[in-house]
Amino acid sequence: MFDIGFTELLLISVVALLVIGPKRLPTAARVAGRWVGRIKRGFNTIKEDVERELGADEIRRELRNEGILEKERKMLSDATYRANHMFSDKPLENLLKDSTSSKDSSSADSAASVDKEKPS
Repeated sequence: MFDIGFTELLLISVVALLVIGPKRLPTAARVAGRWVGRIKRGFNTIKEDVERELGADEIRRELRNEGILEKERKMLSDATYRANHMFSDKPLENLLKDSTSSKDSSSADSAASVDKEKPS
């Protein structure tokens, strides 16, 4: 984070010794250490929270995309199923057979009803 070498640390400690004095220097060092520790813990906590939120957002995005893909797959399979049954040869042949057989049976029924009405 900071590029502080041994000479810089030595210079800071000499200045602190001269400004604060030898009696209060250990107490000041302890207080400074506590503050630095609190700041580091705070930054680490914030960093972990941000990483957790980014991970949660990514997971939500993946789940949403999977849900959308699943819906699209289902819609596609339903459409394919309908198209296969709508345009397949078998149902068309059955429809043609049904329509011709219904014409034959209706003409046979009408002929039978005509025969019943006529006295012999």
